[in-house]
Amino acid sequence: MALNTILNYSPNFNPKKRASKKIKFIIFHYTGMKSESDALKRLTDIQSEVSCHYLIKNNGEIIKLVPDLYIAWHAGRSSWQNYKFLNQNSIGIEITNPGHKHGYKKFKQKQISSLLKLSKFLIKKHKINSKNILGHSDIAVERKKDPGEKFPWEYLFKNKIGVWHTLNKQDLIKNRKLKISKIGENIFYRNLFKIGYSKKYPKDNSKNKYLRKLAKTFQRRFRPELIDGKIDQECLIISKNLIKTYN
Repeated sequence: MALNTILNYSPNFNPKKRASKKIKFIIFHYTGMKSESDALKRLTDIQSEVSCHYLIKNNGEIIKLVPDLYIAWHAGRSSWQNYKFLNQNSIGIEITNPGHKHGYKKFKQKQISSLLKLSKFLIKKHKINSKNILGHSDIAVERKKDPGEKFPWEYLFKNKIGVWHTLNKQDLIKNRKLKISKIGENIFYRNLFKIGYSKKYPKDNSKNKYLRKLAKTFQRRFRPELIDGKIDQECLIISKNLIKTYN
């Protein structure tokens, strides 16, 4: 499958090549900047020390910034399952979107169409497991919100990219806002840690504050209609369903 890209190389990558088998993850980001030109400038500015492998523009064009076999600087301090600092094991894809700080908006259909093509190309090329297709917030819970609740995870899953639950939406809604016990909460968090989310909260953060952020991260990804950081029956049911996929 041919992939049309525009080359605009970034200087921000590790000079040593890696083997294709080292690439285990695809990480989705939004740019989180007011304009597309500002985002591209930052991703190619040596002073910023930030980059990614691909940028998907508003018009759907795919810009290649760093070749796959080089480590781009997109994930930062991150963790998933037994992996730390996921730059070394991942490909980073940025999608133009102002993000939560600058008027977060729905991703354009042209962008999602290009994302489908690019993701399928990379999955095949590097033999990437669906379970290893993640958002930046999944691997950096305490720091990041992207790609956020407007990112179409369910749609991607229906197109064989990433993971989603297999539950009936109408049945789930009946369990929304239904309170659960402390034991239920503990089961929910235990499920998230089994899936791959980090157990370790930063030293400058309280455990409760971190767990609330973790709940919101989960909701942005798997229950985007309500992001309140409160674990209800719906969240617990979804977590139990996902465990079947991740085990």
